[in-house]
Amino acid sequence: MDFATNVRPLLQDTDDRETESDTFLDDGYAGSINASTSNIPVPAKENATETRIMAGGHRIAPSDKFNYTYAVFYLMGMTTMVPWNFFVTAEEYWQYKFRNVSSNDTSALTPRQLEFQSDLSIAAAVPGTVFLILNACIGHKVPLHVRMNGSLVFMLLIMIGTTALVRVDTDQWQDTFFNLTMLSVVVINTILTGGLFGIAGQFSAHYMTAAVSGQALGGIFSAIADIIALTFASNPSTTAFVFFIVGCLVLLLSLVAYIVMSKTLFFKYYTSSKTLMKSSLEADPATREICAKLEPRFPIVMRKIWIYGFSEWLVFVTTLSIYPAVTVLVGSQNHGRPWNDVYFLPVVNYLLFNTGDYLGRIFAGLFEWPWNNSILIGVLSIGRIAFVPAMLLCNITQHHNFPVLIHSDYIFIVLMAAFALSNGYLANIALIGAPRVVDAHEKEMASSMMAAFLGIGLACGSAISLMIIEMIK
Repeated sequence: MDFATNVRPLLQDTDDRETESDTFLDDGYAGSINASTSNIPVPAKENATETRIMAGGHRIAPSDKFNYTYAVFYLMGMTTMVPWNFFVTAEEYWQYKFRNVSSNDTSALTPRQLEFQSDLSIAAAVPGTVFLILNACIGHKVPLHVRMNGSLVFMLLIMIGTTALVRVDTDQWQDTFFNLTMLSVVVINTILTGGLFGIAGQFSAHYMTAAVSGQALGGIFSAIADIIALTFASNPSTTAFVFFIVGCLVLLLSLVAYIVMSKTLFFKYYTSSKTLMKSSLEADPATREICAKLEPRFPIVMRKIWIYGFSEWLVFVTTLSIYPAVTVLVGSQNHGRPWNDVYFLPVVNYLLFNTGDYLGRIFAGLFEWPWNNSILIGVLSIGRIAFVPAMLLCNITQHHNFPVLIHSDYIFIVLMAAFALSNGYLANIALIGAPRVVDAHEKEMASSMMAAFLGIGLACGSAISLMIIEMIK
């Protein structure tokens, strides 16, 4: 019996298009050459319908009961982005915290106010990139429960501290408060994403779609919360306090949901297969050489997915170079009405972008085109660079060195919608394609490497945005 063929169903169906009703037949569970199902214990408390032994020794993979694992991946995707989106969306709070306390003139922005969004992006992206690269290289050596539970607990503690600082008067130590804020952003945005993508890559494609769609849904959630707060005219500190409390609750809910998910048979079946495989092989010394060959190797995986990685990188370089640092400076062409003066920024810059990003990721998961044509994905990603000069020619309120050629609010709205849809679609289609072009034992490393490419793109885009802001001033 061919060993590679025997173990492939453990991780994922070969076409990655299974549905809830699909079954995975595993003759020789855990990859053992002549293994039977008798040596694999079935937990007594599990429902008998979750996993069954068929005649002939075939084991049917357990089902995702009530789509619970799918829902948790959605929630975990939201969790990676909700704290960050609340940091970004609470623009009025940061403007208030870093205002010029020695003057009553609020019309002129201080350097800290003008550059805060760029600083926020860099703090989130650069250290996060280093962490994602480390996760791609050595993350699989750290126990899964340590990576995920530890990340969630640490993020929750940081978020609680950030919430407490809202009620503290920081006017006399703005620089120290700024440094603490950047440190919080570093931690919150570095320690969970890589591990989540690594796990999602071991499941079918729609679980990866759930994770990345959850990220965009987190942006929609925070944007709606900001609009509600503006509608009720809350002061910036109260708005931020509510935002950060909600962020703490989301983190706590995710921690509980993940712990429950990690105990389900469905989750264990996919994430524990390599461990079971090694145990089975080690019982037979003659097969140890085969086990060694199944260890993923970084250069081999890189050769298989580098175009997908390049596309993922370029998508986020393009996005972060102008969003949100530049787009947040674009104002309405008209003034004097609530839509123009109050709601234009949160609706167009945050709600519209995150909604378009979310829909783009959903469409990518539905159509899955062109996941098997990496060259076309790369070309579309390169073409998306055209959004950068187009956005720079819009009605930026702080313009000094660029002409304003696009005055119309409607044209800016259309540009933002296309910009967001293309970001979500191309980012997700690359994430779906990469794990499919590698072998089963390489899927987790491939997904972690894609997360690293994403992080590098965020870092590069954030650095470019800072340079663009300097050009605009």
